[in-house]
Amino acid sequence: MHRVVFAPEAEEQLVALYLHIAEAASPEIAGNYTEAIVKQCEGLRSIPPRGTRRNYIRPGLRTIGFRRRVTIAFSAVDEVVTVHGIYYGGQDFEKALDGE
Repeated sequence: MHRVVFAPEAEEQLVALYLHIAEAASPEIAGNYTEAIVKQCEGLRSIPPRGTRRNYIRPGLRTIGFRRRVTIAFSAVDEVVTVHGIYYGGQDFEKALDGE
């Protein structure tokens, strides 16, 4: 079983998404939505080689979608899955990850 870690950028994006949804809807809705994203990420423990390969951006990078509005970017090396970013609402994850 792999261990899932969140890069600081991914944690910041998750907090920003929570604040955005809390302001637009409610803290409860924001909490439920962001918790569901975290659970999706934690689900990568058991089968990390899921998603679409994005080696043209960064070697080993993969992405998965979440509820048609979020793209989760991650990589799996050895026994660690690193969530690099959580991109909401059509944000350009390719440009963001290529520039790091």
